[in-house]
Amino acid sequence: MAQVTTESKVTLHYTLTTADGLLADTTEGEDPETVDMGQGDMVEGLEKRLIGLKVGDKKRFEIPCMETFGPIDEDMVHDVARSEFPEDMHLEPGLVVNFTAPNGEETPGIVAEIGDDVVKVDFNHPLAGYDLIFDVEIIAIEPPVTH
Repeated sequence: MAQVTTESKVTLHYTLTTADGLLADTTEGEDPETVDMGQGDMVEGLEKRLIGLKVGDKKRFEIPCMETFGPIDEDMVHDVARSEFPEDMHLEPGLVVNFTAPNGEETPGIVAEIGDDVVKVDFNHPLAGYDLIFDVEIIAIEPPVTH
């Protein structure tokens, strides 16, 4: 029976929650997700735990933040002038706002605090600092394509 390898294409159902019970993402009630192992489709901490699983396996993995999105980096929290936001934008803590980075890429930031002149924006990944729980069910495994 096929097992997940570092080069497999894996179709799976998953539910991702934080260790304190916050639902972050799930495929429950939807089509399963298909990912190419070793291509950065998943966090490395989960990917390495899938190695060796077979079709039909259901597993729960508790993964510390150091193996997923890392700890919160205070250097990723920036003060942005209130004038940089559209006047009609209703700012509130927790609001995700897309910013254009100097390289032209879109970068999401989360409004952390709102002052009269300055808005504190957190550019850490929303799951940074959280230990995560992944519940997975392996639906299909395809071997890597060889030429």
